Amino acid sequence: MVRALPEGGGIALGVTAFRDVPRTRRPRQLAPMPGFAGDLLDPQRTGGDVLVQVGGKSEADVREAVGRVLRGAPGWKVRWRIDGFRERGREENGRGIARNPFHFDDGFGNPNGERGIADTALVRAGDGEPEWAVGGSYQVVRVVRLATALWDRDSVEEQERIIGRRRDGRWLDGTPVGERPEFGADPRGRATPLDSHVRLAAPDRHNPPPLVRRSYAYDRGDADRGVLFSCFQRDLAAGFEAVQARLAGVEAMAKYTLTVGGGYFFVPPAGDGWVRRVFGD
Repeated sequence: MVRALPEGGGIALGVTAFRDVPRTRRPRQLAPMPGFAGDLLDPQRTGGDVLVQVGGKSEADVREAVGRVLRGAPGWKVRWRIDGFRERGREENGRGIARNPFHFDDGFGNPNGERGIADTALVRAGDGEPEWAVGGSYQVVRVVRLATALWDRDSVEEQERIIGRRRDGRWLDGTPVGERPEFGADPRGRATPLDSHVRLAAPDRHNPPPLVRRSYAYDRGDADRGVLFSCFQRDLAAGFEAVQARLAGVEAMAKYTLTVGGGYFFVPPAGDGWVRRVFGD
């Protein structure tokens, strides 16, 4: 089931891909990605009919695969394109971990293992989605530019208080990396600041946000460095949008980040049987 998530490669559809499809056959929450507080969305790096994600073990393999995709679809017009990478990418306790451009290991908040990922990210029967969409997933992509030079002027201790974790993933209150801290025992934020990223994003660590993150770093030169934030969920409102509502305009990290592009997409279920059920012959 997890094959529906394009971790190594795959496609997802934007709302404009369904422009000629009856509303009853469209993913019910799919819409253009709105601008949130602090965003500066560039139309040339936002939205699109089809999101094509190509992954591989080497840059040469990826570039060759991208070339094949473009040659196989000569009528396509590329709206935006960006290269990403996962520094120090590895798996720990069934979770994909990588080092982000702020020097922090990222991914500890994801569900554990394939079953946890599937239960969190993949649409189920009874979710109110069209029948063909069962087994698919909503994908959010955010191109987030990071002020790395400004960030690096702060001490490591200050950076850790802004994030709410140590660089290696340990919790500020001493809770081991693989366990869940009790933020309720720290109501004034003396150990973990109330405006730290992890505390705002998931204030109840025993009931984490229902989404699966799979982000990449990017570096386009000329100080344009950042994160290609990507997450998958069954329900946009309960997943990404609920987290973003808690973060927007509040978190201490906001002054170091600027979202400039991305979009909302829907990843179809594995296989190609959905095509005829959505678009017909």
